[in-house]
Amino acid sequence: MRYDVILWDVDGTLLDFTYSQRLSISKCLEEIGVIATEEMIESYSAINEGWWKRLEKGEVTKAELLTGRFTDLFAKYEIGYEDVDAFRNRYETYLGEIFKYMDNSIEICKTLKGRVRQFVVTNGVTAPQMSKLKRAGFFDIMEDIFISEQLGAPKPQKAFFDRVFEKMPEVERERILIVGDSLSSDIRGGNNAGIDTCWYNPKGEINELGVITDYVIYDLKDVIRIVEG
Repeated sequence: MRYDVILWDVDGTLLDFTYSQRLSISKCLEEIGVIATEEMIESYSAINEGWWKRLEKGEVTKAELLTGRFTDLFAKYEIGYEDVDAFRNRYETYLGEIFKYMDNSIEICKTLKGRVRQFVVTNGVTAPQMSKLKRAGFFDIMEDIFISEQLGAPKPQKAFFDRVFEKMPEVERERILIVGDSLSSDIRGGNNAGIDTCWYNPKGEINELGVITDYVIYDLKDVIRIVEG
């Protein structure tokens, strides 16, 4: 085997975050009497992504992100709902319940079980991430789940990966592969950590960040071929 360890991203890699996000924000808005239009859903997606990019750069804290995205959405559409924390809690509950696999990811991970060690590395919020990973069946496959808010640093910061590697000191870094859909988080993080990277790029996007991608794949099943060497 070419690699001993795979670090899997979750949202957009193992699980379809766009699907979960759309349903979750729609349900939450409807519960406070707001009809969730397509424009509103797309706007929230852009606002949310912007906040996560700022977190990656160290410009905001996780706590600021978790409420700021909803405050921005409410302000943009003049939604007079003041209990942002309650809205956030409902949103995170739905995110933990609603999931959809990317490219039959669960079967791919099952195929690799016992052949390589598999771990999750995610910037997501702990409660919903743990809930949906358990519901989706990844708990029985992954050796451990590393979440940024528990490690005290987000991807792509080197500190995040240093704390991950502390859990596997016997593994050489050239035997570790990170698989993720985000150039700014997963692939740049892999570059910062000095490990090989596999960019999962199902939409055929262009690498405009100039980060180093050792592999580019359009279907997750190609990870099996890469790992086998």
